[in-house]
Amino acid sequence: MMQLDQFKPATVYTIYIASTPEKIWEALTSAEFSKNYFFGNSVEVEPKVGGAYIVRTPDGALHISGEVFEYDPPRRLTVTFNVNWPALIEKLGPTLVTYEIEPAGDAVRLTMTESHDRPLSDDILCGGRQGWPAILSSLKSVLETGKPLAVKMAPPPRMLAALKAMGIETP
Repeated sequence: MMQLDQFKPATVYTIYIASTPEKIWEALTSAEFSKNYFFGNSVEVEPKVGGAYIVRTPDGALHISGEVFEYDPPRRLTVTFNVNWPALIEKLGPTLVTYEIEPAGDAVRLTMTESHDRPLSDDILCGGRQGWPAILSSLKSVLETGKPLAVKMAPPPRMLAALKAMGIETP
């Protein structure tokens, strides 16, 4: 059994979106909607604590797998977010992602927290710190304008070098 209190925030990203908590919840938990902002990836959430959390690539392959730890629509979703890269998880441990959705006047404050159960270097964390703002900014764009962002991104060289130094093969 995973001890959630052992996880410490490593990345916290907050964004304000002109939308409703319900629409943001749907965006975070709907396979069809998530394809619009998550660069073609689809998020599948089994709607219960202990349920499966899966992200599939545009061609349907498993990209991320995890488990739902908190499911409180439309306020809070906590999942393990493990990239389908066994050597990475073995060395770096599981990643815990929490989304908090709070009304803020005419907008909604969405806070994403990525936590880990062990200290990780900034070089390792820079991949997520680059990726999360792009994903959540695209989510904001889709909800506010109907159009996703076209962001071209590759894993940061710093992160790839740090993984290689730890003996983790990079794809």
